[in-house]
Parts: sequence; C-alpha cells; structure tokens
Amino acid sequence: MQLTSSSFKDGATIPGEFAFAVPDVANHVALSANRNPQLAWADVPAGTESFVLVVRDPDVPSRGDDVNKEDREVPASLPRVDFYHWLLLDIPASAREIAAGSQSDGVTPHGKRGPAAPGGMRHGINSYTGWFAGDPAMEGDYFGYDGPCPPWNDSIVHRYVFTLYAVDVEQLAVNGELTGEKVLEALEGHVLAKASMTGTYTLNPRLR
Repeated sequence: MQLTSSSFKDGATIPGEFAFAVPDVANHVALSANRNPQLAWADVPAGTESFVLVVRDPDVPSRGDDVNKEDREVPASLPRVDFYHWLLLDIPASAREIAAGSQSDGVTPHGKRGPAAPGGMRHGINSYTGWFAGDPAMEGDYFGYDGPCPPWNDSIVHRYVFTLYAVDVEQLAVNGELTGEKVLEALEGHVLAKASMTGTYTLNPRLR
C-alpha cells in the first residue's frame, strides 16, 4: 500500500496552512488555518473492509518545565512521548483520498465535536484535549484533526507520522474512549497492510 499527499512531500516541511500555529514575531506563535492535508492511497490489499488513519508526533517533550519559556530551550536530550493529532476511523473501503480541508478548516476553541465525522466515519480524540485541560479559553474534547504546534523553543524539529491502516472490519471496535492508545490497541489483529509518510515542523526561529 502507498500513501501520498499533494499538500507536502514525504520527509519535507508541512506548510503552515496545515498547522495549528505559525511563527509570529510579536508573540512567538499565532493561530493558523489548521486545515487537514490532502492524502491519497493506492495498492489496497484484497479483503480490506475499511481504513484507519493515525497521525502522531513522537517528539513531544515528556516534561513541560522548559516548554515555551523565555530565555530557555527544550533540550534535545529530553525523553520524548507521542502526541496524537488525528484519529479517523471507519474510512470506507472504496475511499482512496481525503481532500484538503474536508475534515478540519480552522481552529475551534474547546475542540471540534465528535466522534461523528462526514461520510459515516468517526473521529477520535486528539491529544490537544489533555494539553488544553485547565485552560478556560481552550479546554474541551478535541475530536478530529488539529495540526502541528510544537513548543516554539524546542531544540529539535518535530516529525508528524501519517499512517493509514487497511483493516479487515467495516467498523473498528474500540474499548473505551477513542484515544490514540485505545485505537492502536483495537487495531491489533485486524491490520492487512499499512503505509506511512512523515512531515516535519518547527516554530523555533533558530531551526526554520
């Protein structure tokens, strides 16, 4: 199976149009268009009943002590953890593309509604749900796609791994909330094939 995008090339920088935030001289960052990128796939295996899309950033700091703090930089040596940006389930077996901006077009304070998604699909809960917890202006359940917004003072460029799974069930049964960990757990034993591509992004002026 092959996964491609007209929005960015594998291994290349993701354009700001598809990010949650872009650099801003006055405030370090500013909210962006937050559109989901275009994705297309081919060479689907026989027996595919649906697809599941998982988008994660494996480079998120495991501790927030230095995150977005003036006169500091998050060290490259700090252990990193996964941050899920998009979980899309029950993509029809006949589908071969997700159009740019079709699942997200703009930042939605308190999160987009879910899990229902256009076309009978389901959105999972992304990791901004935990990131914004306790912030009165932004807290809520964040369903669907919300793009890159790495710490503006991180010393490494973040990677965003888009993985499409061809699965042998029409609807993936997930035990509990539709979080990244739960979705990956539910995929076990149902994956016929998978394909990935990676984009990069940074808000650190020193690395751009």
